[in-house]
Amino acid sequence: MLDWIAADWMAPASIVAGTTLRTMDGSSLPVPGVPCWMNQVHGVTVITATQFVEPPEADGLVNGASGLVCVVRTADCLPVLFCSRDGNIFAAAHAGWRGLAAGVLENTVDKMAVDAAELMAWLGPAISQPSFEIGDEVRAAFMAHDSDAEACFVANSRGRWQGDLYALARQRLTAAGISEISGGGFCTYLDEDRFHSYRRDPTCGRMVSFVGLKTL
Repeated sequence: MLDWIAADWMAPASIVAGTTLRTMDGSSLPVPGVPCWMNQVHGVTVITATQFVEPPEADGLVNGASGLVCVVRTADCLPVLFCSRDGNIFAAAHAGWRGLAAGVLENTVDKMAVDAAELMAWLGPAISQPSFEIGDEVRAAFMAHDSDAEACFVANSRGRWQGDLYALARQRLTAAGISEISGGGFCTYLDEDRFHSYRRDPTCGRMVSFVGLKTL
């Protein structure tokens, strides 16, 4: 049994991408190259991957060369992987609700500097709507950007909201010009056998979502 989930998307054969399961420690990934770790801060900064001396504060990485792997760590937040149809550029973004609302996905698309119609995205394991209870301030942050975000929230019996990170990400990516969006359908909170979940256990580890180039 594999200790990782392969991204289920129409990426070119040169690309390898996916997410580790909780049974894998993330120290060795099933892709050749050096992982470029970030100090993730739930922000919108997106940088070019390189062999960092110290992990920089950022929540998105873009690369176009072999030897370096774009990675993000998550345990309920949404990891989003990107690549171009020709495989010449790829990226990874950490989209917790704060970064997602503030535009980390749009910044990643901009940083890739190619026509968004030539990009595809894969939504990795994150907390699902039935498990993601949030307050009015979270809903308001998304609706301030786009009133259509209202459809991604359902009121619950406690006077709060159930938020759909996957639907919110699809809205943002579609508005940015990406039509080929795959993935979603996971729940890190409910699927205890496969995934870490911060809401289930604040002392948990992290999954690693990665995208890089295969060795020819």
